Formats: sequence, structure tokens, C-alpha cells
Amino acid sequence: MQVSDFDFYLPEELIAQEPIEKRDQSRLMVISKKDGHIKHKIFSDILEYFQPGDVLVMNDSKVLPARIFGRKSSTGAKIEVLLLRQIAPGQWETLVKPGKKAKIGESLVFGEGLMTGKIIDHTEVGGRIIKFSCQQPFLQVLEQIGTMPLPPYIKKPLADQRRYQTVYARQEGSAAAPTAGLHFTVELLEKIRELGVITETVLLHVGLGTFRPVQVENIAEHRMHEEYYEITPQAAENINRAKQRGGRIIAVGTTSVRCLESSSTVDGVVQPGSGFTNIFIYPGYQFKVIDGLITNFHLPKSTLLMLVSALVGRERILAAYQEAVREKYRFFSFGDAMLII
Repeated sequence: MQVSDFDFYLPEELIAQEPIEKRDQSRLMVISKKDGHIKHKIFSDILEYFQPGDVLVMNDSKVLPARIFGRKSSTGAKIEVLLLRQIAPGQWETLVKPGKKAKIGESLVFGEGLMTGKIIDHTEVGGRIIKFSCQQPFLQVLEQIGTMPLPPYIKKPLADQRRYQTVYARQEGSAAAPTAGLHFTVELLEKIRELGVITETVLLHVGLGTFRPVQVENIAEHRMHEEYYEITPQAAENINRAKQRGGRIIAVGTTSVRCLESSSTVDGVVQPGSGFTNIFIYPGYQFKVIDGLITNFHLPKSTLLMLVSALVGRERILAAYQEAVREKYRFFSFGDAMLII
């Protein structure tokens, strides 16, 4: 299967530049896994599609203010650093601009001296390993000097930084938001629970894989970047018990899917634990855990689009995307939602 098999035409004006006023009033396209039938709804209508005993699984990773701006100690030249993941105490895998001039051994200064850094190594995908030093706790300094790492297709400044976090975000560590969850409000989640649905959280810190395009034509040759995940014993127990009783597992976002599928045995039993996953899901993959998915509309040729295609079929997804374009749905991080059930 080729990367070009997952291409589609998207007018630039359909790329959402800011979130809508109310999270749960985005549009919702509902697609039947059984026959591909499409319905057009509002996100708050999602209540119609839950059943008692279902489990809604959400990724509670919190986005770090991971974009920091500094200067080289040697020349005073400006430099931009995007934190991707912590690999050791004080050491982070990063993307750096301008990258070609970011040499090993270079010292950096951020926030008028609140934090310093030293480039100590390269990464396999063109990034840099930076060792940071600061007098105050690292995350505390980051809150002072960092900004939200909005994707490059969003050109408009974000007025309220909280709109790039889910209402249930808890554990800091992501370089990008698990955006399917941005549509939920506290009130909507409470209504879902009142229906007899179990809400459960897992963790996957979104890292470089979100930013990395597929650079090989044969998608089977693509290698995903590793991302850290955790599943608690309670979450695993609740999910497994629900499956045994016939409940459906509905994942919020592709990150929750990757977390669950990475932790599962071959017969679909979710194992508690933590580690790193580079699971790459594309058509032909046999899902072991999830029964449904809430997701946004993704970039052409992206691994996210390939994952969604694996669940409902490539042709059905591309037809649905064509309809979304005709109906002027809003795309990508601040865009509208899709429910596959």
C-alpha cells in the first residue's frame, strides 16, 4: 500500500485556525463501521451513540509549553527549541531551528538566564539532545518562558492557551495535544457517565511521531517514533471487565488507540504497565481492543489517516473526507470531529 493511496484534496480555508467558542458545539460526522453510512450531527449529540456498560477511554496527557526561544551563548543568534520527550533527568530530545547551525557543544540561554542548555548529541531524525540547567524546578521555569507548540498549519495566535488542553489533561509531557479530546466539556462527560458509561484514562505522551511525515512510498517501510505510555491496573481491569460483559471500548483519539493496542495481548486483554511504543496501525491491522473511535479530520498522507482507515476501510474514509470537504467541515487540531462506531 502506497502513501499516495491516502491523499485527498483539502482547500486551505477548511483548516481551522482557532477553536470554536464552545467545545461541544463542533460538528460531528458519524460513520457506521458496518456499512459506512454517514450522519451529520453536533458533538454534544454523541450522547445518542453510547450504551450502558461502554467504556470511554481518554488520554490524559497534558501539553507542555514546549516551544522555547533562546540565544546562542557564543554569538547571541536567536534559536527556537521544541521539546519532544525527556530521555533522562534534565535531558530532552528536541527539534531546533535553525537546525543546521545547532552544533554539538553549543551553549544556549533561555528566559534571560532562567534556563541554560547545552547541545550534547544528534538524534536519528535530525533533532538534538539538549541538557538543560536551571535553579528552579524545570517545569516551573518552562511555565514562565515556554509557549504552546501549535502545529505549523495554525497561523493565528491562540488567545486562550487552555483551549489547546483537554478538560481532563493531568500528566504533563506531550509536545502536542491529543486533539480529539478537545471537544469534551466537564458537563458533557458527566452526562455520559449518567448514561451508565465508564470513563477511564490512559496516558500516551505525544511526541515526534505527530510531526514526522511518512517519507517512504511503501507505507510498510515507515517506522514510527517511540512515545511513552502508561496504563494503570485499575484502567486495565475496568476495560477488560467491560469487554467480558459485552461493553464496547470507545477510544478518544488515535493516541488512546495506540496506547490500548500496544498494551494488549493477542486475544485482546489489556495489560497494565508502562513503556515506549512505536506501533504503526494501517489497513490490514486487526484491532484487538477498541470497538469505536472519536477522532478529528487528519492531514493527507498522514499516519493518523492510515490508522482511521484501518478501522473503517480506506475507501470509506476517503469518501467520508470528500463529503466533509463538500459540507465544509473544519479540519485538523481545532477542527470538527468524527465518530466511527
